[in-house]
Amino acid sequence: MEGLPDEALAQVAAYFQALSEPTRLQILNLLRQGERSVGELAQLCGYSSANISRHLALLTQHGLVRRESRGNSAFFSIADASVYALCDLVCGNIARQFERTAQGRAAFVVPAAKRTRSRSPA
Repeated sequence: MEGLPDEALAQVAAYFQALSEPTRLQILNLLRQGERSVGELAQLCGYSSANISRHLALLTQHGLVRRESRGNSAFFSIADASVYALCDLVCGNIARQFERTAQGRAAFVVPAAKRTRSRSPA
């Protein structure tokens, strides 16, 4: 990103904004397994077809998915598989942060044996 003009940074921010909604991430995960219709995605996500269509339109606009019409149905597939590498990188980072936080909390946990001894009458 270094040296990018403000307009380019705005496009990068919009790309990340497209990934900032859990339903869109769920859609991308489902498309990882192969192309799907709007109806299939709606059923699997538990949302209306109209709702899923809005999410798909945004993902298509940002070049993450592609749309193919077949008769009366539209099928969607991944247009840029590198999004999975990006998501995996972020998920790995979050997992490491969670692990560090858990380790930090564990340092303050007093083992049960020490707690019972400290409560004994003096």
